[in-house]
Amino acid sequence: MNPRKRIGLVAHDNEKSDLLDWVRFNREVLTQHELFATGTTGGLLEEELGIPVVKLQSGPFGGDQQIGAKIAEGLLDFLIFFWDPLEPHPHDPDVKALLRISVVWNTPVACNRSSADFMISSPLMSTRYEQQLPDYDAYRERLETSAVA
Repeated sequence: MNPRKRIGLVAHDNEKSDLLDWVRFNREVLTQHELFATGTTGGLLEEELGIPVVKLQSGPFGGDQQIGAKIAEGLLDFLIFFWDPLEPHPHDPDVKALLRISVVWNTPVACNRSSADFMISSPLMSTRYEQQLPDYDAYRERLETSAVA
């Protein structure tokens, strides 16, 4: 990861105001990085920060999956995802898939304000960081071998 991080920002409806509060508090740091966000959240962040935000689809329309794809492609360095644990969401499988893909690719994820505060205040935010990527070659070989058998 370069010192200028690529940050994914996602918030469920009931969490958008908390994310906006957090963004206001961390404006100085966030404006030094490249921001990606889903749907409405991206527009709100762009307006709040006064800087461009790469806006993807709304979560229920594929935005969560777009963020996940960027993680899998190595195009996002970490994810701030203020999700609402008390509300059922019709796109819960997408939410679970996004969290899963973040773990698969060893991508830091903050799911609440406290963890986001710890991540953004880390000395690693402004430095180059050598992220340890999992080696899935043995797993892939096992799948290929079982497919041939």
